[in-house]
Amino acid sequence: MKITFLGGVGTVTGSKYLIEHQKKRILVDCGLFQGYKQLRLKNWQPFPIAPASIDAVILTHAHIDHSGSLPLLIKNGFKGKVYATSGTCDLCHILLPDSGFLQEKDADFANRHGFSKHRSAQPLYSQRDAVRALEHLKPVAFDAPFDLDGIGTVLFRPAGHILGAAIVELQIAGRRIVFSGDLGRKDSPIMIDPAILHHADYLVVESTYGNKVHDPGDVETALAAIINQTAARGGTVLLASFAVGRAQMLLYHLWRLKEARKIGDLPIFLDSPMAINATELYARHAGEHKLSPEQCEKIFSAARYVREVEDSKALDHDPMPKILISASGMATGGRVLHHLKSYVSDHRNCILFTGFQAGGTRGEAMLAGAQSIKIHGAYHPVKAEVKALPMLSAHADSNGIMDWLGHLESPPRCTFITHGEPAAADCLRRRIEEDLGWKTRVPDYREAVALR
Repeated sequence: MKITFLGGVGTVTGSKYLIEHQKKRILVDCGLFQGYKQLRLKNWQPFPIAPASIDAVILTHAHIDHSGSLPLLIKNGFKGKVYATSGTCDLCHILLPDSGFLQEKDADFANRHGFSKHRSAQPLYSQRDAVRALEHLKPVAFDAPFDLDGIGTVLFRPAGHILGAAIVELQIAGRRIVFSGDLGRKDSPIMIDPAILHHADYLVVESTYGNKVHDPGDVETALAAIINQTAARGGTVLLASFAVGRAQMLLYHLWRLKEARKIGDLPIFLDSPMAINATELYARHAGEHKLSPEQCEKIFSAARYVREVEDSKALDHDPMPKILISASGMATGGRVLHHLKSYVSDHRNCILFTGFQAGGTRGEAMLAGAQSIKIHGAYHPVKAEVKALPMLSAHADSNGIMDWLGHLESPPRCTFITHGEPAAADCLRRRIEEDLGWKTRVPDYREAVALR
């Protein structure tokens, strides 16, 4: 048996882990690479093995860096089932077609405006490809072990990161291989805590915040200060948000602030059809989070939903102060790019990032002090205030990961540290080795390791 790391190493994107045993192949996660161009170019490279040779795919959750290559895998020959929780399947029905649509739209925009370096820009996959991929999804309940086509058994445990997010326990030939997926945080106001695990022969753990401890500051105090200061100078707060998880958390805090009258009566707009659709799933998946259906209806109705393109464009011509939530969270695509072009060069406005910014993204560049940003082939000066809310992360930080690991009753034979920038992965490696005394490994891209 061996594991090959086809993504999610040296970076927080592109998660793909291949398990091979007795001519059977299982892929855990199938994510898109994002961020630096050299990473994004990997999306266009032929898959390292024939997709048709893969027997099954298991998804930890629906975020595009974990699921976004599924349409490409299926387009190129994968015929099997994709196992995921019900919540993940529902979210994939939203995220994957949207990903295909955005790629088609970006390619069309590049061709119409002539800024592509290629004679005819093409999408990585189409919306139709993504819809076809949905036919392969097989929903499975949490905490219900199931047989994986005679290869072994799989168990999904709650990870607490977003709706449907799972820790995957894979049992094959007497060995238990655990994939943390993206671990959520304890004591989230919305999501339940990650499930506690006690045994693993091999462990693959994320390290997104492996070298950081989350800001202990109160998110509502920080958010209220930014909103009130921006509104006082006549500006708009543009929140670049992940459509799934983060947008709903923002709506929760904004609703609380308005209820407590800690911010003015500014209009709140949720301008992301994907985020709107994801928000509507929360009432359907009560039990995977802490909110009742009645609370969901009350909290999420605080925002005005913007679905139509023309309504979205109209927001950029409205001079009144407002709170505008739009995707994507790293400003890599979607409607937020069009809003950035309108708001980023006015000193009265605030561009507020609400989560992790991968290297090479516009969000990372702006938070690092970029004087201008390139959008759709043109540079725009950054004159607006640029801020971040680091305390909003839906990932466990270094202490949270160590706390979760500490419940294992005996050390795994090896702990593989993935899904983190190099500094974060190496910092977590040192903590695990020094504090727990475990054997660890930070794998390289396409490295294969025997699981004995």
